[in-house]
Amino acid sequence: MARHLITSALPYINGIKHLGNMVGSMLPADVYSRYLRQRGHDVLYICATDEHGTPAELAAKEQGLPVDEFCAQAHDAQKAVYDGFALAFDYFGRSSSPQNVEITQHFARKLNENGFIEERAIRQVYSPADGRFLPDRYVEGTCPHCGYDKARGDQCENCTRVLDPTDLINPRSAISGSTDLEVRETKHLFLLQSKLQREVMEWVARHDGVWPHLASSIAHKWLTEGLHDRAITRDLDWGVPVPADTWPELAAEGKVFYVWFDAPIEYIGATKEWSDQDPENRDWKSWWYDVDTDVRYTEFMAKDNVPFHTVMFPATELGIREPWKKVDFVKAFNWLTYYGGKFSTSQKRGVFTDHALEILPADYWRYFLIANAPESDDSSFTWEHFTATVNKDLADTLGNFVNRVLSFSRKRFGDDVPAGGEPGEAEAKLGEQIAELLAEYEGHMEALQFRKAAAALRALWSAGNSYLEEKAPWLEIKTDKDGAALTLRTAMNLIHLYAVVSEPFIPATAKTMREAFALNDDTATWVGADEAKSLTSVPAGTPFTVPPVLFAKLTDEDLETYKERFGGE
Repeated sequence: MARHLITSALPYINGIKHLGNMVGSMLPADVYSRYLRQRGHDVLYICATDEHGTPAELAAKEQGLPVDEFCAQAHDAQKAVYDGFALAFDYFGRSSSPQNVEITQHFARKLNENGFIEERAIRQVYSPADGRFLPDRYVEGTCPHCGYDKARGDQCENCTRVLDPTDLINPRSAISGSTDLEVRETKHLFLLQSKLQREVMEWVARHDGVWPHLASSIAHKWLTEGLHDRAITRDLDWGVPVPADTWPELAAEGKVFYVWFDAPIEYIGATKEWSDQDPENRDWKSWWYDVDTDVRYTEFMAKDNVPFHTVMFPATELGIREPWKKVDFVKAFNWLTYYGGKFSTSQKRGVFTDHALEILPADYWRYFLIANAPESDDSSFTWEHFTATVNKDLADTLGNFVNRVLSFSRKRFGDDVPAGGEPGEAEAKLGEQIAELLAEYEGHMEALQFRKAAAALRALWSAGNSYLEEKAPWLEIKTDKDGAALTLRTAMNLIHLYAVVSEPFIPATAKTMREAFALNDDTATWVGADEAKSLTSVPAGTPFTVPPVLFAKLTDEDLETYKERFGGE
């Protein structure tokens, strides 16, 4: 079996992320990783906080903290949320790590040796009051297009127009507020992407028909518009330093690499962080260096990150002229909106991941988000849709089935799985149906079609309810006690099957369902077709318990409370 390397877009350090960020990268990567592990594959799921760049420095300044201390605290806060969502990273690193510094500087040196980096003089805003050049986000002012008076030097948050610091009306320093700004000449390093255009085009073309349409179309759009040489250094106090052995003058000026240069390299850096924790048993290079035929690399990201990972970072890797692993499959997502509009931290609009966990356990969110993942187009979160999905799929279809079966069996047959008669026509028909639905579910998971996989999983749950309604053990027991016992034993085997195959979506609930049965040798990681047909993994006589209600139904009162707290339509 191939080894699977999986990464998701690095969450930026300045603040807890919203549900759209979760479903557009980390959560589907976790679901896929869990599935592959259950199927017996060797999986390495790597992620990290993206800690460099202007916003990190500004956020630290707002909190009155040194930027390194701010990033350390923010990393721990984000990791706590991801733990709460049961994201099973093999390692969750930090782009400020020494490993990322080392590898980023190595990449830069090799690009320079190969003629793909050039030092150029540019004109940039300088603040005498601050005694420094100001990167674009360190300049604020009034947008010339819409009049918004808090526009940044790179983009207006209000009208979304892309800006240059010199476009702003009444510009001021975001550090000191000084309006005494000048434009001076300074030097920066440029990555000569234009020289790599043909190679990147050929590399992207090799993935046509393999990558999803969303990822391919964005990559080709950027390539059609042409790759431009791009500045890869900034005037910041926080970042990967330009190495003094190669660019002594720029290093003396305190230049650091642009966050979008070092952030993708952190996938490799974080893997080295993971490896350095146990170097005798972990080899980071075996995942990243000269492994094209051994490792299948899958990336998960929202569409705004696609150009950087399908065009810009591959250009970097190609220019290094070393055999670093490049992505095989890019799973790109559209936007999750909130009632059709943007999530907004400043306007307190939408649901953020820490608040979501305050309201309900992670499995509620995990299932809803994956079942409604914005794969083919944007999707909208509404509390009405969330409530209806939780009640119908989780509470009624799965939770009610588990509770009805176990509660009724304990009441009529005691605390052990009843024996009953031999399986008949209804059980054979059910087994065939379950095997077919399981194969459909597996196919969608293999193809990374998450909404379809969720629909197949839901159909598996529904099949159990249909069987229960058809056999009606609460009536059957009046005339055929053995028949009722068979029905309940079959249904309990379905519960165990659901526990195994639902684990990628709802891991905590799956664990609860599985632990309901006292099976001493329960080591199954997946369910084969023959086992799905026979439904005999939980034999008669197995002790069981009735777990608490798996999913509470949400009420109209709950709905109104959520809308009042987070904003509605």
